[in-house]
Amino acid sequence: MAELKTSRQGAVEPFTVIEGPAAWTASDFPVLEETMLHLTPAHVAELDAAVEQVLASGKPLQHVDLSDFELPTLSGPLVDVGQEAQFGRGWALVRGVPVWRYSRQQQLAAYWIFGLHWGRAVPQNGKGHLIGHIKDIGHDPKDPLTRLYATNAAQPWHNDGPADLVSLLCLSNAEEGGDSGWSSSVSVHNEIVRRAPHLAPVLAGPWFFDRKSEVPNGKKPFFEIPVFNYHRGHLSVNYSDNYYLLSQRHAEVPKLQPHHHEAMALFNQLACSPELSLRHVLQPGDVQLLSNHVCLHYRGAFTDSPEHTRHLLRLWVAPPTDRPLPECYAEIMGGSVVPGKRGGIFIQGAQPNIPEEAE
Repeated sequence: MAELKTSRQGAVEPFTVIEGPAAWTASDFPVLEETMLHLTPAHVAELDAAVEQVLASGKPLQHVDLSDFELPTLSGPLVDVGQEAQFGRGWALVRGVPVWRYSRQQQLAAYWIFGLHWGRAVPQNGKGHLIGHIKDIGHDPKDPLTRLYATNAAQPWHNDGPADLVSLLCLSNAEEGGDSGWSSSVSVHNEIVRRAPHLAPVLAGPWFFDRKSEVPNGKKPFFEIPVFNYHRGHLSVNYSDNYYLLSQRHAEVPKLQPHHHEAMALFNQLACSPELSLRHVLQPGDVQLLSNHVCLHYRGAFTDSPEHTRHLLRLWVAPPTDRPLPECYAEIMGGSVVPGKRGGIFIQGAQPNIPEEAE
């Protein structure tokens, strides 16, 4: 068998094996805790002071910016976390935010302070939420229009397409289950190029994505975007199989063919494989940051109890600088592909807001 051609992000050639830090496998990180930024007592003291300063100002949280507080020794490491997610391996973890002794307002303020070091928060749903609550609030996971973050069902491997970066802050864990997983979509791409090269062009071709119930004014309830996007020397991956399957309800959307189902089956198999994926139960005070362009993520099903309820906060972030994206991404990123301006779900009449509880 002939040796496969390789290339690197920034100079990617389509359908080649892509090298670089974002093309990782599970064996690269045998001890996940060693990759984390562990907050020191000095970091926590700075964060406490910044949270107090922000809340005492009376300024609405969504209007707070980096000039409203100081983190003398923590700001630099938080910026580094963002750089690792954007330009390195595609993900980073932080441990030690003292959520267990914070009020809800303090939790939200601390998380907002973190997010400001990575970019601009963008709306995550049709309600305009800038910080989302990942919690089971009784929505029916069998309803095809339900967004699964509001249920206790497993979320299959996917990325959050409307944002460059996605972050989670764990407030509390379930009685059972609810593990987090993530894998390199670059490595999934590479394995498809190696094992089933006939499917790589399929994944770089037309795929139709359902908007569920969040349809911007003047837009159709679906749009077209490839899984593998080669653009100006970069590979960016956008994937969510249940959105492709749901799009089949629209008469205008072409029917998925056997080669599409073959491609999804292999993609899912690779994404969840022990060789390519990392699994971790986020602990209260843990923060996860992922690049949606080079990482996939997953959430296991869980069971809550009166004493133990799974509750995480989520940010979607638009960094001021990031990779170039093809124009098709404007459909999923709020109408723009310009770094810093792109990202989010914008529904007419919904004003950006930060709810204190899940809704």
